Amino acid sequence: MRIAVYIPLLLSLLAPLGARPLAERCEPRLATWLLTASALVLGTATTISLGLLAVTGLIRVPQLATLGHWSAHTAQRDDPAELSVALIAGLLLGAAVLMAARMLWRRARTLAAAILEAECMPAEDGLVVVEDEAPEAFAVPGLPGRVVVSTGMLATLDETERRILLAHERAHLTAHHYAFVALAQLGAAANPLLRPLATAVTYTIERWADETAAAATGDRERVARTVGKAALAAHHAPARAPGAALAILGRRAPLATAGPVPRRVAALLAPPFGRHPVLAATTAAVLATAALSTAEAAHDLHLLLEAVGA
Repeated sequence: MRIAVYIPLLLSLLAPLGARPLAERCEPRLATWLLTASALVLGTATTISLGLLAVTGLIRVPQLATLGHWSAHTAQRDDPAELSVALIAGLLLGAAVLMAARMLWRRARTLAAAILEAECMPAEDGLVVVEDEAPEAFAVPGLPGRVVVSTGMLATLDETERRILLAHERAHLTAHHYAFVALAQLGAAANPLLRPLATAVTYTIERWADETAAAATGDRERVARTVGKAALAAHHAPARAPGAALAILGRRAPLATAGPVPRRVAALLAPPFGRHPVLAATTAAVLATAALSTAEAAHDLHLLLEAVGA
């Protein structure tokens, strides 16, 4: 436990360095899965590590040691962690649990509101057209979800570009991209060091939807022009308060503005990314190391508790 318990914490310091390479060099679908899994696994592993360290401090308190039938004196002698480290870990653990619970509550409320909003939207083949001059388009998750497009956005695009727009937004619903974002943000809420991973996921889901639209239309260059055109239209639109559905989702015109548009356009104009087995294998190795070290630390704590049993 002297080493294993700290490995997930060390990996969470290094993991953000791999967020950009995964997002920029790996096929977007695989990159999204790897980044989401990294945020979730490392966030969970670091939270468990903090909990294990906090327990080593608790068993040193005579009153608590008595409740658990442990020897506080033996714990003070054999405990692998300094008391100050255990106290800091306990404080960080409380903050991590609080932030994760807060994020889960907010996400659950947002999803429930979005599903209710989607159910109330009259749609034809899952498409809702709203009378609005501002160029907007977004996906509302639900059972089923809805794609909402403003008349302003439809007027901005030609027929082919509209098909690209719809293919992009429907890809968000079909692949449940909101779930990837929520899980990555949950890991980042538990461990703020992982926020670059969650940020990268918001980019890779857009790239995933871009690639889905490109596959549906067979014209990557046309998709790139559509992304740029929608971005310019949204940029020049007058600023105003978003509508009810936009407020619920907290997002505005994802085709146009989500993710750095120049990077998305450049990626579409280049050949499609491969799976990049080296990056995928490295990520898998990091996650396996975090999981195994956490399990090893938990086992070591179990042995410690047996050793200090009164």
